[in-house]
Order: sequence, then C-alpha cells, then structure tokens
Amino acid sequence: MASIEPYTISVPEEQRQQLTQKLEATTFPDELDQAGWDYGAPLADVKRLVKYWREKFDWRKQEAKLNELPNFKTAIQVDGFESLDIHFVYQKSDVEGAIPLLFSHGWPGSFIEVTKILPLLANGGKEAPAFHIVAPSLPNYGFSSGTKKKGFGLPQYAETCHKLMLKLGYDKYVTQGGDWGCMITRIMGLLYPQHVMASHINMVRGHAPEFLSHPILATQHALAPYTQREKDGHARSKWFLEEGSGYRLEQSTKPQTLGYALADTPVGLLAWIYEKLHDWTDSYPWTEDEILTWVSIYWFSTAGVAANLRIYYEAMHDTQFGRERTEKWIAHVKLGLAHFPKELTVVPKSWGRTMGPVVYESQNESGGHFPAWEKPEAIARDLHEMFGKGGGAYGVVEGKVGYLSPRTAKL
Repeated sequence: MASIEPYTISVPEEQRQQLTQKLEATTFPDELDQAGWDYGAPLADVKRLVKYWREKFDWRKQEAKLNELPNFKTAIQVDGFESLDIHFVYQKSDVEGAIPLLFSHGWPGSFIEVTKILPLLANGGKEAPAFHIVAPSLPNYGFSSGTKKKGFGLPQYAETCHKLMLKLGYDKYVTQGGDWGCMITRIMGLLYPQHVMASHINMVRGHAPEFLSHPILATQHALAPYTQREKDGHARSKWFLEEGSGYRLEQSTKPQTLGYALADTPVGLLAWIYEKLHDWTDSYPWTEDEILTWVSIYWFSTAGVAANLRIYYEAMHDTQFGRERTEKWIAHVKLGLAHFPKELTVVPKSWGRTMGPVVYESQNESGGHFPAWEKPEAIARDLHEMFGKGGGAYGVVEGKVGYLSPRTAKL
C-alpha cells in the first residue's frame, strides 16, 4: 500500500479564473420558436445554467465535498502503454469479510456516480452484506491521467481496473457498472475469469436469442407475445437509435475534431453533456449544482476535455474486444441484470439472458441511464440481494460474504 497515496482534488486557481473569463465571453446561437428539446438543449436552459455557473456556482464548495470522499491515487502500468496515475475512491468497510466491489462509470459520468451508494453498501448488517468499494476515475477521465498512444481500448481500461484491484490486495472481486463501465467490467470478466467472480450491470444490451446457441430462450422469445414493458422498451430503443445517438457516431469516428469545440468553450461542453443528463434520465430533478459539478469534473479533468471521447473510437475500431463483444455470452462470470425503463436501449429479458449465466434480475418501474445517481437505493438493493444470503452470487468470493460476525453484529 506504500505506493497508494491519499489524494486531494485541487484545481489550480488560474484554471478556475480562465473558466470564468470564457463564460463571460460566451456567444450564444439563436433558436427556433417553440423548439423545446427537439433540436437539443434549449437556449433558455443553457443561458440559465451559464448565468448560474458564472455568478453563483461555487466550485470550491463542491471540491470540498468531493474531498470528503476517501480519494486516493496510484500508478498503474498498462502493457504497451505509459504508466498512468489513477485516481479512485476507496471506501473500505469495517466489516471483516466484506465483498470487494469495483464500480466503473461511463460517459458522461464520472466517479461522482458512486457517492450516493457508498453509505448504503459500507457496513451491511444481519440481513445485508457489506462491500469494500473501489470506484476509479477511468483513464482519460476525471482526475486520472490519460494516454498519449493510440489503441487504448476496452481491454486496456479493463487491465487498468483489474491491476488496481490486485494492487489493493483483491485477487478475487465482483464488479458493477453501466455505460462504458458495463462494457469494461464485461471485458474484465472475459479476460480475467479467475478474478472477476460476478458482475452486476445496469445497461442491459444483448441480442435476440438464436435457436443454435440458446434454444430454450429462442423458443420462449418466439412463442411469447411482447409485454407492454417490452413494447415500451422497443419504442425507447427506437428513439435512441433515430433521435439520440448522433453523439456516438461523431465520438466513434472523429473525436479529435469534436474535441476542439469542447475544449475551447465550456458552454459547448455544458450543452453537450446537459442534453444527455436530461434525455437519458427518467424525469430526474437535476439541480444547477449537480449539473455543473458533473460538467466541471470534465472541464477540469487531468487529461483534458477531449481525452474522454477517444474510448468511443477505440472500441468501435477494435474487431476483437470492441463493444459488440461485450453483448455476447461470457461463461464464467455470474451475472446480475438491472432493467430500467429509460435506459438508452431497453431489451426483452430473454435478450439479456444471452449475455451470461444470469443469477439475479430486477425490473424497475422508473429510472434511466444513471441509476446509481437517480435510484441509488435500487442499485444497493440489487447488490444486497444478489450477493446476500439466498442470492445467486452469495459466497462467490471465497471467504467474503460481507456479513457482520456474531461478535460484532448489531442487536
């Protein structure tokens, strides 16, 4: 642990002042009458947020709150790449035998997504297991450094996270993730099946089951009519494909070109991310401070505003371990699925079951793409039930069941 050091988030004052100057010099575009959200982030909303960002938002206050988390930093050497300084939140439970859990975020999220579930998972009790939680800023994100070499794709993100867990002394562990975090933890299970014992994911993709590979699921899928939930899910998926996925094509093909705009104008970055926070959640009541803290983590990121986009390019151009591979069967990792109605794609349950040996599944009546932030109690419930007594992944990490011993259990 000598090479693992406490870390304090401290944005240089000149960066903060530069942000203020850029906000003051903003030129806004025009907008069509009654455009609403059809064309993207509404002008009135963005102007309101920019005014608040410039005049009332207190980054130092938010920075201090983030520094109340158990922040650490350590160097991780990825094969074929330079050593990277990785920032991570590490909440170690006081419960002997707590379950090591890697939490991985995606885009446009960050390590901040873990904060609401930390108090729900730390200590457990007689009926709920406790977890040691490790939540890194992924390379190129937040307060981790980024690579300057091409080809840093999903296997390299997976290697980073795996080596971090090993460095913390966790030879066997479990994972939780959504967005890229889902895909990274899936690749971890594929590459390190002797270490990743189970995964819980909240972005369920998969494909329609085929008779050759999944005959029972395929038969059920062919004979059973779609439920109303599945019909609504197809509509949500169709909307995302046709109306909400343009960002993905740009970031997967020409991230550098987009990077100039996002790195030069904080308002451009704000609008780019704010649109997703609105469209990808289930009527979540975002506050100005929440939105601007999320965006500020990107603006003040160690690797720069453009670095986080490149994961899309690398994953799209990796024919072996790209995004498509994460949606296929991975045999040796027990799998938990959390379905939310406002996820980007909402698939029938049978599709998710083609991804691996499903031992736990929840269907939630509300929630979207960022459930650890929107519905933290739902993610905590899933993890408690999946890894708790009677759950499909109970005792999956040998000697780590996460319960208080009879001597320390609270009466």
